Amino acid sequence: MAKVKTAYFCQNCGHEAPKWLGRCPSCSEWNTFVEEVITKGKKEVTVFSKSSKRTSKPQAIHEIEEIPQQRLQMVDRELNRVLGDGLVPGSLTLFGGEPGIGKSTLMLQMAMQETKHKILYVSGEESDQQIKMRASRIGELNENCFLLTETQLESIFKHAENLQPTMLVIDSIQTIHSENIESSPGSISQIRECTAQLLRFAKQTETPVFLIGHITKEGSLAGPKVLEHMVDTVLQFEGDRNHVYRLLRSIKNRFGSTNELGIYEMLGNGLRQVDNPSEILISNNQDDLSGSAIAATLEGLRPMLIEVQALVSTAAYGTPQRSATGFDLRRLNMLLAVMEKRCGFKLGAKDVFLNIAGGIKVSDPGIDLAVVASILSSNADIAIKKNISLSAEVGLSGEIRPVNRVDQRISEAEKLGFDKIIISKDNKGIKQSDFKIEIVGCSRIEEVLRELFG
Repeated sequence: MAKVKTAYFCQNCGHEAPKWLGRCPSCSEWNTFVEEVITKGKKEVTVFSKSSKRTSKPQAIHEIEEIPQQRLQMVDRELNRVLGDGLVPGSLTLFGGEPGIGKSTLMLQMAMQETKHKILYVSGEESDQQIKMRASRIGELNENCFLLTETQLESIFKHAENLQPTMLVIDSIQTIHSENIESSPGSISQIRECTAQLLRFAKQTETPVFLIGHITKEGSLAGPKVLEHMVDTVLQFEGDRNHVYRLLRSIKNRFGSTNELGIYEMLGNGLRQVDNPSEILISNNQDDLSGSAIAATLEGLRPMLIEVQALVSTAAYGTPQRSATGFDLRRLNMLLAVMEKRCGFKLGAKDVFLNIAGGIKVSDPGIDLAVVASILSSNADIAIKKNISLSAEVGLSGEIRPVNRVDQRISEAEKLGFDKIIISKDNKGIKQSDFKIEIVGCSRIEEVLRELFG
């Protein structure tokens, strides 16, 4: 009987070592090595009937014929946007998120909606009856969607060879195992080998493949880091399970922008696409409350208006607290220092709490002015009028700096019924005659305060 050989693999980066190490020499992480069984036997090579359309001989780059990429337009507009205006044939997409956030629901809903394409949905976690119950709850069943409950990769390839699907969904990659690797499903070796074979399948047959992946307790995708380098697109499904809204972000995308954002609302019958994000990011409260300001921001190519809420109160325990939800805390401290140093507002002995409504995270610098306005509104306990929006960056000297694509922000504010928008005076090419909304240009924070509070 042959001796069983084992090796130790880093769960973070996949580094292999002959013995256990406390610290990985590759990624410098501690306590990440686990023991796995390895084999040196000959691996079976999976052969697919469709020949690869890629040439194997070297060519001069100017001699390569440029063929326009035909993308598959999907019914789900939010998923279409995040992928870069369609799904590229032969692409491998890794779809991650927390347990219970709705990853399987979104992929199954996509499979039910794509009635024009043949889809093979492979599940290694649920039975046929469980998936059928969830599909019936989501909506009408798709005759072109085929379910397969299988965890062996070679068997999946045989069924895909016979069915010839247009798309392949694997739920999840941690449950799939290959006969070529003796380690258990979910191990570093199995995930890496299965992903490599699925990548070959996608490229040779030009079949787009979706891989649903689990995440670790730290919030990163489970498996070696090399997994994210192998795939073409990495999508992250975010949101609080206590709220109904879910955000779909692209962390990596070889075929499109990584700044796009898709928004869904979790309902009893599935996920609803939110075409107008401003409807969930602006409260419908008609009362004039202090500490609230509306910012015109951008997420990728999508302009939207969000509500910034601030609460300023006297520090009860001597040391003031600074807390921000959905906004960078370091940038909040910087803006507070600018208001104290340049504008003379004494905020050093006060607690400041900041919240971006809707549960989203914003990194656009164009929200700075709305943050400053909401803090000063709460500090003075004077409400900002509901028909005013703001969009500008605040510099360290207290100046109001311009932001990019301000014309789209102005158009979005005008479309939602706002009467006035405050921007930087240095924004060039903006004409009042092109818009019905009143455009006010300011160069200092003091000018903004006079415009808001008189």
